[in-house]
Amino acid sequence: VQLQASGGGSVQAGGSLRLSCAVSGRTVANYATGWFRQTPGKEREFAAAISPGRSQYYADSVKGRFTISRDNVKDIVFLQMDSLKPDDTAVYYCALDNLFRSSIRDSRYFSARQTYDYWGQGTQVTVSS
Repeated sequence: VQLQASGGGSVQAGGSLRLSCAVSGRTVANYATGWFRQTPGKEREFAAAISPGRSQYYADSVKGRFTISRDNVKDIVFLQMDSLKPDDTAVYYCALDNLFRSSIRDSRYFSARQTYDYWGQGTQVTVSS
């Protein structure tokens, strides 16, 4: 299983970026996937997740500004990031939970790093004021 994140870059505050995570070895429609982010010296933190049933979960810090979605045909997971703020600056990682067709609906499950079995390499997002 491999996850390849892309789409990061530099943008001014208020701008938008769309991150992509290409998944190979798994059909994304059958597995939960998520996005996490990390800044130097801090723990990796949850940003967004989507369940096999397409339920979406967001950290409070990104709710209303970020949208997670997926392309079930191409096995790509997206993170649309709008109204970006300097605090959104981080390396963004995509991740996949290897539990097949999970029916779990607890947001705490999806926001926990330990839930995810596979991780991509990260893509840098820099937001300037």
